[in-house]
Amino acid sequence: MDLNGKVIVITGGAQGLGLATALRLSPKQPHIALIDTNTETLAEAKQLIEDAGATASSWICNVTQEDEVDQTFNQIAAQTGRLDAVVNNAGITRDSLFLKVKDGVVEKRMSLGQWQQVIDVNLTGTFLCGRAAATEMVKAGNGGCIINISSISRHGNVGQTNYTATKAGVAAMAVTWSKELARQGIRCAAIAPGYIGTEMVLTMKSEALEKIAAGIPVKRLGQPDEIAKTVEFILKNDYVNGRVIEVDGGLRI
Repeated sequence: MDLNGKVIVITGGAQGLGLATALRLSPKQPHIALIDTNTETLAEAKQLIEDAGATASSWICNVTQEDEVDQTFNQIAAQTGRLDAVVNNAGITRDSLFLKVKDGVVEKRMSLGQWQQVIDVNLTGTFLCGRAAATEMVKAGNGGCIINISSISRHGNVGQTNYTATKAGVAAMAVTWSKELARQGIRCAAIAPGYIGTEMVLTMKSEALEKIAAGIPVKRLGQPDEIAKTVEFILKNDYVNGRVIEVDGGLRI
């Protein structure tokens, strides 16, 4: 895919990996449609993207709400005349042990609320946005590409029953969609980052960050732009389809 003039939607696009991806793609001069929930950060991100060479639009949308998602993607396609790609990046964490047990007594359990919040945003939100994007791509008849942001945690991680379930799910959905949508000219893939130096991760204590980095073969955290480069690779290589690309510094070999 030649990115010049293409319309690329990025959910959770006002910060973190979403914004890094937008800034990586901007010099190729696509139109980037940012979806997020914070008006102020969206405005700041939009300006950064335009300064980097792309045209941009910003959209307030709760990805857990079917009507909002369908309406937003329909409006983006109507305004721009096409929809070529979506990066399903929006996600949250609500970490907790499945069971906290002390001396054989269950002291605490992961709450249904903690489970459901993460399922709603990470899994259902990705489903709704992927479906809405594919619908608009089929209408336009130009094909397209759907990229789901998974995580190395999809293999299982202590304290993240909810998060790991969603990240395994979005990876599996990308593979399934690649098989179903190929005949429509739509490619689908996923990226599973390892520990990346986003704002959220960097708020951890330095001792914890040093311990994490020491366990990674390349001995450092990844950079947000290294995930963004992988998004760009998938978008530009028309033979990448149905794969989950792990970008983790060799942490999981």
